[in-house]
Amino acid sequence: MRARDLHPLCCLPVDCPGGWCADRSPSSPPPAPAPAAVAGLLHKWTNIGKGWRPRWFAILRGGLLAYSKIRPRAAGSPTPSAPAPEDGRPRLIGPAGYAAAAPEDRPIGLVHLKISSFRESKSDDKRFYIITPTKTLQLRTNSVKDRVAWIEALVSARSESSPNGVLLYDQNDASFSTDRLRNRMHAEGLGEEVIKDCEQIVHSEFLQYYTQMKQRCEEYLSFLGSLPQQLEVLNEQDTTHSIRPECSCSGHGKCCESSNTESSDDAGIQELDESSDEDDYNFCDTRQSFSDSAASPDMRMKHSNSSNDVQQYNHNFVESRSGKGENECLLLPPKRRTKLPEPVEKEKGVSLWSMIKDNVGKDLTRVCLPVYFNEPISSLQKCFEDLEYSHLLDHAYDYGLKGNSVMRTLCVAAFAVSGYASSDGRPCKPFNPLLGETYEADFPENGIRFFSEKVSHHPMVMACHCEGRGWKFWGESNVKSKFWGQTIQLDPVGVLTLEFDDGEIFKWSKVTTTINNLIIGRLYCHHHGTMKISGNRQHSCKLTFKQQSFLERNPRQVQGVVEDIGGTKVATLRGKWDESLYCNVTNDGVNSSAESTLLWEKHEPPTNPTRYNLSSFAITLNELTPNLKEKLPPTDSRLRPDQRHLENGEYDKANSEKLRLETRQRMARKMQDNGWKPRWFDRDTEDGAFHYTGGYWEAREQRKWDGCRDIFGELPDKKTYPVPASVGI
Repeated sequence: MRARDLHPLCCLPVDCPGGWCADRSPSSPPPAPAPAAVAGLLHKWTNIGKGWRPRWFAILRGGLLAYSKIRPRAAGSPTPSAPAPEDGRPRLIGPAGYAAAAPEDRPIGLVHLKISSFRESKSDDKRFYIITPTKTLQLRTNSVKDRVAWIEALVSARSESSPNGVLLYDQNDASFSTDRLRNRMHAEGLGEEVIKDCEQIVHSEFLQYYTQMKQRCEEYLSFLGSLPQQLEVLNEQDTTHSIRPECSCSGHGKCCESSNTESSDDAGIQELDESSDEDDYNFCDTRQSFSDSAASPDMRMKHSNSSNDVQQYNHNFVESRSGKGENECLLLPPKRRTKLPEPVEKEKGVSLWSMIKDNVGKDLTRVCLPVYFNEPISSLQKCFEDLEYSHLLDHAYDYGLKGNSVMRTLCVAAFAVSGYASSDGRPCKPFNPLLGETYEADFPENGIRFFSEKVSHHPMVMACHCEGRGWKFWGESNVKSKFWGQTIQLDPVGVLTLEFDDGEIFKWSKVTTTINNLIIGRLYCHHHGTMKISGNRQHSCKLTFKQQSFLERNPRQVQGVVEDIGGTKVATLRGKWDESLYCNVTNDGVNSSAESTLLWEKHEPPTNPTRYNLSSFAITLNELTPNLKEKLPPTDSRLRPDQRHLENGEYDKANSEKLRLETRQRMARKMQDNGWKPRWFDRDTEDGAFHYTGGYWEAREQRKWDGCRDIFGELPDKKTYPVPASVGI
């Protein structure tokens, strides 16, 4: 038999295309890879810590796709141009600003295209997937045109690749020599007739074995041919997965694999190199984690509300939900903290009355209040607290798709009320953000990402923008205050807007907030007034927050009514803004029972309470991990030093940093008068509101923060920004 080894698994010869499947001794040098037909730069999803990473991909002749880490183009070297197809070099797809893998470079991953399938993303026109039996690669191009070119090249390479040409189908490949056997038998003195009988037996046994192997290879080839179609079917059917609570989360950000849309640099048995800390991490992209709700039309939200919802921060699981569109992965949420750091110093109490007494006769605009009166979050982060119960908007979106406009309006009303729940028992005020300060929140487990920026100092205005599953929410926060000695009244100014993907829009403004017992007694607040939620289609809602009085035995009540476009009442609401909200639908066909249905219920308090009385959701807002820190712009609230020192319990450092930053902030009005403009928001000339201009998340991904100055650094030269004498914080 010809001295030719076979691959132990797939009957491929050792000289198969690419050369990587050959068995070679450790001392022998690795063979050079086969020349590439198509190559280019693609961004590959690695994990939640590193995100998208550029990799050099090459389609090799023989149906192999190899990828490796890129080598940046040397400084001063000319940018390579796309070579012509006839010059022997691979055809480049996408940007040519990176150097291709050198022949001696070893790839970090191989994909056999013969047993792979390809699928385009429905949510991102630049992303596509390569699905194999062992893993799924999430890839993204730089343009829509590049994605089309890559998929065409992959499909073409898969159709051209076939193991048939390298399998032993020819009878001549099965021939072998019996000369050594004949010579050995002659040496033993055996006769010619016996030798021929032995040769005939050997030939017969080998032919039978060869026939069996050929049949198995044919079955294997048939399996390879149908595998891509089977993968496509399984991938389409695998849109719903239940993740059980016993799935472990053993480290920060770790989660179990639950969907075909997951990948990491080292997941799968085909990886050859690049071992790192991300080996065991499998995560889904943020936009892929938006899951559909499985709530029933009768709105039995007692079973899908705060007790069992995705917003459980002390439990690391997500309930099973049914997807309707593209493969949506249900994943364990990132491991977020459940308590604040232990304080370094012992906090000293401060009396507000003594503060005022000690500063009588002084310029109060220059008085810096100690951090004792602050909580370790900024007003920008507090804006995001209104999105704690964003699942209500997910329910509203689903009900709208089912044509249930009444239930959608009720869910929106419940969301508007839920934003006040976190204000209960909060004795401290948040930090006033600096001009240009920003805050981002990316919560893939909730399907939302939020961004806010302080866009004006006098008056103090903060603008925000949030994207969810099927909806967008934006608005601005600005208040007018009235001081009444023992109380202070805050009247919000500005409109909050909620827009669903189907075009329905709701707008409302917040009600008045009164803070009592500023100087003497226990500090508390209550909300009162009328909130009108106006819709642009069939229904609107009117909510009344009852004024609190000394004789009121049932305070903090909220009552509301939903009316159609003709003014007919179709549903009612009742409850408390710090506890829960119930509804009754009065029209036929939606809720025939007289029993009230639970719309919203406040989450349980954290197991590790502090004097700030932060909710479990608020505790996570200022968390700063090393991976997150390197992605944030220099203007993010998490990087504010006085706020960070207060959270760590370093009160002396926090007070000194707060004084330094407030001294710097007194220059803000002069900067604003000199033409300063916000980086990510722009004022609309028609309604005068600030609207998000876009580009933040793209800049975050590329780590390009052009125009974002370091607002928390040392004080700039006073000659550049004169300090107005009458400007305070």
